[in-house]
Amino acid sequence: MSGDDPGPARPEFATDDGLERVLVVTAHPDDVDFGVAGSVATWTAAGIDVTYCIVTDGEAGGDDRSMPRSEMAKIRQTEQRAAAGCVGVNDVRFLGYPDGRVEPGHGLRHDISRVIRQVRPQRVVTQSPDRMWDRIYASHPDHLATGEAATCAVYPDARNPFAHRELLDAEGLEPWSAAQLWLMGTDQPNAWVETTATFADKMRALGAHESQMGDLKGIERRMRDWATMNARAAGLAEGCLAEGFRAVDTR
Repeated sequence: MSGDDPGPARPEFATDDGLERVLVVTAHPDDVDFGVAGSVATWTAAGIDVTYCIVTDGEAGGDDRSMPRSEMAKIRQTEQRAAAGCVGVNDVRFLGYPDGRVEPGHGLRHDISRVIRQVRPQRVVTQSPDRMWDRIYASHPDHLATGEAATCAVYPDARNPFAHRELLDAEGLEPWSAAQLWLMGTDQPNAWVETTATFADKMRALGAHESQMGDLKGIERRMRDWATMNARAAGLAEGCLAEGFRAVDTR
């Protein structure tokens, strides 16, 4: 922290104390790396297990119109697994929903609830369900839908034994309450993770998405600018980098 500005108070519940497992839920391959990969690298370095749940295979990505979309889906799955490895993540799960057509219905809530009950995370990180008018590209409809469904899965679905009864009755998945919900891509952050030491890992993860990254140097400049802005908002010293989130207490 700088001596002149201690920064905003971090919510007392948004602590890593006792944190063993984190689940990150995003719409597309590479969303996680744009939004949270620096933080993920920080968490895994501290011995915290992180799982990725990717709602689509990203088959609508890329510019090559001659490529079959099924092939693009395979490429993007491979790229996401490689990117995950750059930040210490080995568990990457794809739900297979159609890219560009994600809706926050009961089906998606059910499937995310299943993963929550399987992973049993203390913290779920997902995309904000609130549209950002000053950064419209952060508010892709799939992002908004994924954020809404994941939020509903955290509360109340995954913790309610009477929601999606087949998860308990047929699959034996006991209810689980994730105490923290962290939203990325928000204009109302209240929790930050310093990523100065892991920024290079984040960029390696982004670079793994070769089918999508046309101007990696430009992307690095943009990521550094955002990380610098977040670090200043957090009250960190000049030269530091950070990722920002809206942390929500769900207990």
